[in-house]
Amino acid sequence: MTPKKKTLKDTKEKPVTHVSDEKKALVKEIAEKMKSSRTVLLASCKGLPGQQFHEIKKKFRGQAELKVAKKSIVIRAIDAIEKGAIKNLKKEVQADCVLLFSEIEPFELSAMLSENQSSRKAKPGDVAPEDIEIEPGHTDLPPGPAISELSGVGLKVAVKEGKLEIIKGNKVVKKGEEIKANVASVLTKLNVFPIKVGFLPLAAYDTNVDAVYTGIIIDKEGTLEVLRDSIRKSLGFATSVKYPTAETIRYFIAKASLEEKAIAKLLNKPDETQEEKAEEKDESNVEPTTIEIQADNVQEGGNAE
Repeated sequence: MTPKKKTLKDTKEKPVTHVSDEKKALVKEIAEKMKSSRTVLLASCKGLPGQQFHEIKKKFRGQAELKVAKKSIVIRAIDAIEKGAIKNLKKEVQADCVLLFSEIEPFELSAMLSENQSSRKAKPGDVAPEDIEIEPGHTDLPPGPAISELSGVGLKVAVKEGKLEIIKGNKVVKKGEEIKANVASVLTKLNVFPIKVGFLPLAAYDTNVDAVYTGIIIDKEGTLEVLRDSIRKSLGFATSVKYPTAETIRYFIAKASLEEKAIAKLLNKPDETQEEKAEEKDESNVEPTTIEIQADNVQEGGNAE
């Protein structure tokens, strides 16, 4: 049997990836921190100015350690850990990421990051973090080119007291859509700054329970407003379905009292015919008395003469 000749393809050597000692040391350092920390939080720092990065790092001093590394380094560090759910963190790693190592519970740490975000004006090409809706109301814009600009994004405007007023609002950008140049211009003129600048939490690993959490952005103010709204609506719903609670029972008692008074008033109300007869009887009783009195006066007067 004739041996198979080697082709150029077979003899071509596969490229060998060389990892420097510096990168190996960084991978080892990150892996050790992942093992020893209660929380490993992965956050995006895309578009974050260097000055603000250092300000946030300074604020978190003593509460969390920040580490910036390339995507490949972070994935190698995760792979270096032999077991655990932390391997599920790999699919959340992306470019422009920062790692936070802390003993603070993951969701609390995420809330702290959200509180340290600031807003900036939108630029063409920015991705809307949420639906951006412009509500009706007064503006400081004078009439002129601004009329066509605002109309171009679906807003209806009118001139009042020398300024433009939005009489009908519109959702100018949906969540996840790119912000166009004309929309970005209108948002800036209306002092709407929709882009959040800061660390955006992506996912977190909790060593205590060996679990990876995603979707961990915490909006405390927004959550409280939703809770307040739910409480307002819950009372109306509970009363409509006659659900007894300490809060609704007072309403039920007050309503029953009003209904009792209304029914009692209806039951005690005399019939209209009976009222008319009573009035006629009263009138017939009054008139003779008046005549008699007048007659007596006349008689007395005649006698006097």
